[in-house]
Amino acid sequence: MPALTGIRVVELAETVAGEYCGKLLADFGAEVIKVESPERGSPTRAMAPILADGCEGSALFAYLNTNKRSVVLDDADRLQELIGTADAVIEDRTAGWSERHPAAVVCSITPFGRDAPAEFDNAKSINVFHASGWGYHTPSHADPDRPPLQGPGRFLVDYEAGLDAALCVAAALFRRLHTGEGEFIDVSQQAVLASRADCILGRFLTGEVPAEGHRGDYDQAGPAAFFACADGFVYLYMTSRAHWRGVRELLAHPDWLTAFDDDWLEFSVTAEKVATFRRGFAAWVQGLDKESAADRAQRLGVPLVPVNDAADLHHLPQYRHRRFFQRVHHPVLGDAAYPTVPYALSASPARIASAAPALGQHTASILGGAQGPRTPPSVKEPQLKPPKNPRGGPLEGVRVVELTKVWAGPYAGKLLAMLGAEVIKVETATAPEEMRAYGGTDINHAPYFLSINPEILSVDLDIKSAEGMARLRELIARSDIVINNLRPGAMERQGLGYEQLAAIKPDIISVSIKMWGNDGPLGHQTGYAPCFAALAGLASLVGYPGGPPLGTSMRYGDSTVGAAAAYAAVVALLHRELSGEGQFVDVSAVETLSSMIGDCLLEQSLTGKRLGPSGNGHADLSPHGCYPCADDSWVTVAVADDVEWRALCTALGAAALGDEARYATAEGRHRHCVALDAELARLTRSHDAEELARRLRAAGVAAGKSATAADVIADQRLWDRGLYRFVSDHREGQRPILGPSWRMARAPAPIERGAPDLGEDTEYVLREILGTGTPAGGQS
Repeated sequence: MPALTGIRVVELAETVAGEYCGKLLADFGAEVIKVESPERGSPTRAMAPILADGCEGSALFAYLNTNKRSVVLDDADRLQELIGTADAVIEDRTAGWSERHPAAVVCSITPFGRDAPAEFDNAKSINVFHASGWGYHTPSHADPDRPPLQGPGRFLVDYEAGLDAALCVAAALFRRLHTGEGEFIDVSQQAVLASRADCILGRFLTGEVPAEGHRGDYDQAGPAAFFACADGFVYLYMTSRAHWRGVRELLAHPDWLTAFDDDWLEFSVTAEKVATFRRGFAAWVQGLDKESAADRAQRLGVPLVPVNDAADLHHLPQYRHRRFFQRVHHPVLGDAAYPTVPYALSASPARIASAAPALGQHTASILGGAQGPRTPPSVKEPQLKPPKNPRGGPLEGVRVVELTKVWAGPYAGKLLAMLGAEVIKVETATAPEEMRAYGGTDINHAPYFLSINPEILSVDLDIKSAEGMARLRELIARSDIVINNLRPGAMERQGLGYEQLAAIKPDIISVSIKMWGNDGPLGHQTGYAPCFAALAGLASLVGYPGGPPLGTSMRYGDSTVGAAAAYAAVVALLHRELSGEGQFVDVSAVETLSSMIGDCLLEQSLTGKRLGPSGNGHADLSPHGCYPCADDSWVTVAVADDVEWRALCTALGAAALGDEARYATAEGRHRHCVALDAELARLTRSHDAEELARRLRAAGVAAGKSATAADVIADQRLWDRGLYRFVSDHREGQRPILGPSWRMARAPAPIERGAPDLGEDTEYVLREILGTGTPAGGQS
């Protein structure tokens, strides 16, 4: 049985973010009823790529709306009745549904949150991406004379926001099952993207690292880069002494490597050394094919990966093994391979049961009541565990054991904790969480760790000892979810594989995060977030037209994987409440990032078109780009129609440009986009970016400054909505961190406690949860 069977969602949203949220719920069996206007339906039905005439020809709509049902409705009373039958409502504006239907979970997804000034209502994905800070820092190691880029695909912002919204809806539905109460959730797309940079912005926020306003503020030192090879490109990410030793062996110890010390990556990275290494490595790899080069490197523990494009993914043995693509027949577009989901749930897997609906296909059956009355879902075996210090939040009473490290796994734990779960990190003084070792004065004052782990508990258990492992098993027996992102096979070697966990607690939910997932021909490989992006098809889409792949910011990816894992965990939790059944949740980091360009993958499957770097181009909007302003700043502009085009020209004092015949229509602007971008760059160059963006928005044009890290930290909108907040700190009293991207009106979980000292909560876990008084290999 699909995980969300019996749950009804009414989707009023007409944006990519809202429709993606609905898709994520429908993927797991929720009945998602899409309410559309007569004749034209959702605006996404008219968005590129259009592969057939009429309302059913958009590949984007086909991707976003599988498993849904379409109702055409413009009667306010009938709409009220329909919403009255729903468990949840997804909208992209604040229409007051929560007040009129207090028992429903209502989620509003907007560019800057429900309280943003009206001038920000007309914001496109590129504006939000750049307002979040990611755009200014894309690509990594940027050429300062070339514009920042929009990131992979056209809708990264929307998919990220849809993912956070689906997580919140699922969590609020969990609480509703237990209390009967609804919730109003306000998701800001800008806040979602900013929150994904928590450990980067966290260091800037506290002043531990200065935010200098440079394009490279998100970069890491070292030789990580893309390299051309015989049949495409590879990406090398190298940060440690172990990586360096593997590279030397891979290259067969050429003489030029003797100039580098074994520890240069940790202690003596310079621009000159990086340039020398890149020249030598480029010469070695240029005659090799990408797959064989990567395979040779991986066998030596070197994170070298091929740069895949959309076509490569369809033929990838790993994706075939894991059935990431599913053949679906669309009555107008025909057969194609659709991306599914990046998490395999053992008991209630997601699947595409039906193609996107025709406009109004289900109006008669749903509004006519042919299906009879609904039976609302109910809890089968409630297991809420009252915490010692109740915090509230939709997941209050849920206990999570976290066996994770670095960023992706801890970020999943952070999101669950911010929804009210009691998240317990298991570590020991002899093997602390790795992020405790980076950038701080000691293990309890490491800025990366402090940024990612607020509201987390830490228990010091030496699980290499028999006593410590026994205590861990006792803790698992009293918990709901176990999350790990350890290397493949590590959990099994410790006797903590899913079968062993289920023997401890039959309905446990075990969430595993791996680069490729837990099985398949490539499951043994290793890599980091920029490797995930290269393998997943994202990196190949980011770059200037006709140029090589440049990839999005090298910091992007880990937190997105953590968010996907958190969502899958809550879906599995809902399934357990409805069925009494636990399960294994297998999360693939690479598949997670592929899902962020799902519409591109479907387009490639339908058309066979090779997709590559697109700069800041957009199939539906022109002009659409990032243009230079005074003081090395940049402004983003996205024009939807001819009216906005003329308004842009007038606001720039160039009304004559708006009258030029070659730019008079969208088709003309697209055809002459290179010349048009050059004209606009000339006009914007002398302006202050923030003031120009404000003037353009007032004229009705979607615009915004490309925000530096300092701009994002100073953004009053993010402070006002509580993305930035202060938590307890053991040394300074209080510390600023990045909180959740959402706001909940009725049952928010307070975010007050900072990241824990190692073992800070050992006594609580042993005495209050396990009922013992003796530490197990840790401190008392």
